[in-house]
Amino acid sequence: MSEAKIGFELRKFQVPLGDILPLRHINDPVNTVRRYKAILVSIQEVGLIEPLMVYPQKDGAGKFLLLDGHLRLLALKELGHKAADCIVASEDECFTFNARVSRLSPIQEHKMIRKAVEKGVKPERIAAALNIPVRVVKAYMNLLLGINEEVADLLKDKNVTPRTLRLLCRVNAVRQIEIAELMVGAANYTNSYVEALILGSPKDQLVKPVTNKQRKGFSSETIARMEEEMVTLERDLKAIESGYGENMLNLTLARAYVRKLLNNPAVGRFLAKQCAEIHAEFNALVATESL
Repeated sequence: MSEAKIGFELRKFQVPLGDILPLRHINDPVNTVRRYKAILVSIQEVGLIEPLMVYPQKDGAGKFLLLDGHLRLLALKELGHKAADCIVASEDECFTFNARVSRLSPIQEHKMIRKAVEKGVKPERIAAALNIPVRVVKAYMNLLLGINEEVADLLKDKNVTPRTLRLLCRVNAVRQIEIAELMVGAANYTNSYVEALILGSPKDQLVKPVTNKQRKGFSSETIARMEEEMVTLERDLKAIESGYGENMLNLTLARAYVRKLLNNPAVGRFLAKQCAEIHAEFNALVATESL
């Protein structure tokens, strides 16, 4: 199996702003892009946090095409900067790069803010840099209070909301891990899904069973039924997960075998004449790009 190719340099380079060529033009960033003001203030306060992504222009004599960071480049120019930290891409993937960028999740933002505070940056300065209220910065600092470390690791790069994490604090560590695994397995990180899982949790797994089990519009009988259904759902989901790999392997092998059969002209003609429906299903299976 061939090794994966790294699409960019593993270190930053200082590139003069005059040598960076944008791929698109932003006419009026202040009025059309709300994030521009936040970026401008952030660079003023703490400098450029996320480097620009560039690609060397062919026969461009030291010029670079800007793949990602048009607003940051505009802000740097407005503030009078002459150069910027850049990551140089080894392939010109300007059409797909933005889709591959993993933006900061709330847990990653929490860690970034905590790290900045530990280094002596005041919350007020962080709030000014990010253009958000100080109370929001302080809330992010305490985002993982009551959250199990394994859960934080499971959800560190997932787009969970702060409210989702507050909901998880209603259950004990064991149940938090179970819910986090279910969220990842179902690729569902919505508040309603998490709240349903918590409402379906046994009382002995709740931090405050008396208060947390009371929810407007839900009777005790309804909640008890939800608990039973949630246990069944979790058991079925884990059973599916345990057999998924083997089932996919068997299906892949079966598809390869069916493709080999259809590639035989005699077999193909026989199936088309004698078993038209089966022949159509086999062709549909072989034509499937992904399982």
